[in-house]
Amino acid sequence: MGTFAVKQVKNGIMFNLKATNGQVVATSEIYTTKRACENGIASVRKNAAIAPIEDQTAETVEKQKNPKFEIFTDKAGEFRFRLKAANGEIIAASQGYASMKSCLAGIESVKKNAPESPIVEEEAPKA
Repeated sequence: MGTFAVKQVKNGIMFNLKATNGQVVATSEIYTTKRACENGIASVRKNAAIAPIEDQTAETVEKQKNPKFEIFTDKAGEFRFRLKAANGEIIAASQGYASMKSCLAGIESVKKNAPESPIVEEEAPKA
């Protein structure tokens, strides 16, 4: 089972969803309050398991309704995904992946880990 690692950052609070092996598979936006961050985690838990995948790199994109995972390529040509909630807001985003296969594995990891993963507090690095 993975974990939602919550941590304070310079401008607020955020979370990383980590897989069982400790790898970060999805990252949140920066929230202004702990409560808003917890709501973001609840949204990821609720939506990840039911979200279809919309591959925006395909020649013909099959549009999906929110909630959904969107796969796209970034400026460096790497594959990335973002999870959108039912209201269209991005609630988690991935790192860059060199291959589509790895990107799809990242989505499967989110689907597997998000529903049951506990929340853990991470300490900010000492200055």
